[in-house]
Amino acid sequence: MSHILQDITKEEYQKRYDRLKTIQDKLFSNATAPLYNYRKENGFYPVMGEGNISAKIMFVGEAPGLNEAKKGRPFCGAAGKFLDVLLAHLELARKDVYITNIVKDRPPENRDPLPKEIEFYAKLLDKQIEIIKPLCIVTLGRYSMGYLLPKFNLSHELKPISQIHGKKFTSEQFGKTLEIVTLYHPAFALYNGGMRETLLKDSEALLQFLA
Repeated sequence: MSHILQDITKEEYQKRYDRLKTIQDKLFSNATAPLYNYRKENGFYPVMGEGNISAKIMFVGEAPGLNEAKKGRPFCGAAGKFLDVLLAHLELARKDVYITNIVKDRPPENRDPLPKEIEFYAKLLDKQIEIIKPLCIVTLGRYSMGYLLPKFNLSHELKPISQIHGKKFTSEQFGKTLEIVTLYHPAFALYNGGMRETLLKDSEALLQFLA
């Protein structure tokens, strides 16, 4: 499905890879990161993201869970399995998209991220977005939505996720149109069985990028 990837040169791909690798390496050793000590005490890894860095579609979640922090990979636990189901529903695979979170380290006891943590780690997300330049960003959950809509001058569209899930919003970025699609977090479907079909249906807002 090469049509869902950006048409970039090998040189540009390597440049993106090198820049992302530099950001990741700096985070590994950055003792000023809010969750650095917790990460080191527990033998966890930071989770920068994975997938295709020429992808048109980027998924942005909240923060790593326990499995993610142990493996250094985003969405590799139970919520990740449903994300894979969602991707399969669209006839996509992880290699076709890029997946990351706002917060790159696991918060203790899987609590909600604190404002200072979002402020610190979101700067890394900003750099990932600037490097990959996706045509569509899919927000997974209210924290991702709550950060990215205002970032792209869409504060006036911000409402509870129960009101705007499955919606598309447009912003002009990188000299082109950027679409933001707001979805519930995949974990929500794990604890609310009825939301499974809602999430799958909402994900169809991405079909325009697969034509």
